[in-house]
Amino acid sequence: MSDRAEYRDSGRAGLVDERQFVDILEERRHSSDLGHALRTFNPHPYQGAAPCSAAELNKAVLEAQYLRYVTKEIAMETGSSVEEVRKEACGILEEMSQNLQLGFIRLMGYTLTKVFKRLFTSIFVNMEGLNMLQQAIQETPVILMPNHRSYVDFLIISYILFTYDIPVPVIAAGIPLAGMKMVGEILRRSGAFFIRRAIGSDKLYWAVLSEYVKAIVRKGYAPMEFYVEGLRSRTLKSLTPKLGMMHMVLEPYFKGEVFDITLVPISISYDRVLEESLLAHELLGVPKPKESTMGLLKASKVLQEDYGTMHVNFGRPLSVRQLCHGKINRCQYNLIPRSKSSLQICTDLWLAHLMVRIQEEGSLISPWSLMACLLLQAPITVLTEEGLLWQQLTEKTLWLRKLALDYGARLNWSAPDSDVMSSAVALHCSIVHRKAGRVYLVQEEELARKRPISLEEGVTRTAAAVLMLASYRNQLLHVFVRPALLATAIHITKSTQRNELFTFFCFLQDLFSYEFIFIPDKLSQDFEEACLLLKKCGAVHISQQEVTLSDMGLEALSFLQALLQPFIDSYQVMFRYLSEEGVNVFTEKQFLPAVRNLATKLILSGELHTYEALSSDTQKNVLSALRRLEAVTKLRASEQNEYKVNKAAVRRTGDILCKF
Repeated sequence: MSDRAEYRDSGRAGLVDERQFVDILEERRHSSDLGHALRTFNPHPYQGAAPCSAAELNKAVLEAQYLRYVTKEIAMETGSSVEEVRKEACGILEEMSQNLQLGFIRLMGYTLTKVFKRLFTSIFVNMEGLNMLQQAIQETPVILMPNHRSYVDFLIISYILFTYDIPVPVIAAGIPLAGMKMVGEILRRSGAFFIRRAIGSDKLYWAVLSEYVKAIVRKGYAPMEFYVEGLRSRTLKSLTPKLGMMHMVLEPYFKGEVFDITLVPISISYDRVLEESLLAHELLGVPKPKESTMGLLKASKVLQEDYGTMHVNFGRPLSVRQLCHGKINRCQYNLIPRSKSSLQICTDLWLAHLMVRIQEEGSLISPWSLMACLLLQAPITVLTEEGLLWQQLTEKTLWLRKLALDYGARLNWSAPDSDVMSSAVALHCSIVHRKAGRVYLVQEEELARKRPISLEEGVTRTAAAVLMLASYRNQLLHVFVRPALLATAIHITKSTQRNELFTFFCFLQDLFSYEFIFIPDKLSQDFEEACLLLKKCGAVHISQQEVTLSDMGLEALSFLQALLQPFIDSYQVMFRYLSEEGVNVFTEKQFLPAVRNLATKLILSGELHTYEALSSDTQKNVLSALRRLEAVTKLRASEQNEYKVNKAAVRRTGDILCKF
């Protein structure tokens, strides 16, 4: 089976049939919340697992051969005694480990029922996927891999599994959550284990974490849940996967310590995200609030708002053994020293990207995402001053719905067209409002001030609204990005030759490799898919040697080119800054505010039309892309993460895009 089939099979494209999903809040609204929390919980765990307590699991970790080896090695390197290093390892494990207890799961179940009924009108779960998961958990160690868009992600999977008598998972969480008074301990006893964010080269910490994760997998202690993207996405767009946890959970299979491991991709889709405003301001440089119990209590006002529906789509369980069949020889793996296993690193990379693509394919696109996409293609003055005609927006949204369906999207569109679009705008009244047949962008209310708002502050206010709008557009980018790259290649090169278009398509994929998810070594397949999709909507004619434009598909080509325009314009701002005289060596802390200042000036002068250039995530993605292209290099001797610019290489990259 091809990779394409692997993730296409994880969900059916088209308008979503709600009969495939069950609203788990429906019964909760008509029965006792306390009765639900205290009912008999009768899960069927992994059949190959012997009973094991949290304390016994920790003991097995501390007695692991590899950890004992690392302990001795560190003792020799530092001059400490083995006992001192072992004591430090015990402290790390105590800080890290979960202590899953059914009583606290019941407490969480009761609390979350109350919270979810206030926040969401419905939480839909696909029962077919849940039933397959229930069976898989009994047969092999299972790794749950949801996407990460909201703090709610952390809670919803355990809640669903508890509701349906499926073993609740242990969950990899960031260490700041452990520091929250009372809440941290409740999370720990509900299955969370806590990982430091900056581990660096701490050999002992890596060894303890690695052995802890592998012990859970080897023993089949419980399903394990972790976010392959590593962090919550502040843009609601898929992030480049992190490989650390992926490497740890897969190693027991590659070492032959378990017969198989099952990966379960999970796609969580929101009509409206709780943190939409907070995330936009973080992207504009406002520091992220520290996780604290007091902060959680202050955030209780979110319970007064409507966040629409949530869909949780459990993908088809995937056997690592089957996925790697013919790709890796486990006997060969066991001959490779642990620290030099490039063989598994390549497999981890491929599998991690595949999981994120499956998450994307399994996500449900809301009508609002389509509307947000089109609103962002309108001039900013139309959105802030004139207003976009409602009729124009609705007609174009229906056109885009058809294109999305033709491209294989899964759409959550379950009511008459006019009702769906009106409801979407009403739900997102914090971003847009409808008045006298027009739609306007809502900007932050100006607080009582002793002085007028500055031009720069006005840019920031508008940018916050634009970035919130962009976050919902980002939820559908995976549907269009490949044909959009080809449409851009056709526009820039003015060529019809397939080989020339393929070369430029590859360049764009390389440049945007941190913006969008592409499975490694699948360039040819991505290009062929782009050609077929453009042909499907009548935009091009395809022959063995040429890709030629058709008059039938000009509207689709124009839309696809405009979809990438904010990214290209934002990248050009970064290239412009790095090409300036005096910018030769810089740190990331210098780069982000300097680029933001330049972008603000260009917006005020009318030279730049996209506010997305102000996003710190976009700025960091550019930096990563330029490092990949060797236009920027990191100075190894630097203690402050300094970078050196190859101005000629940056200018060449910028010149290529200037034709757009």
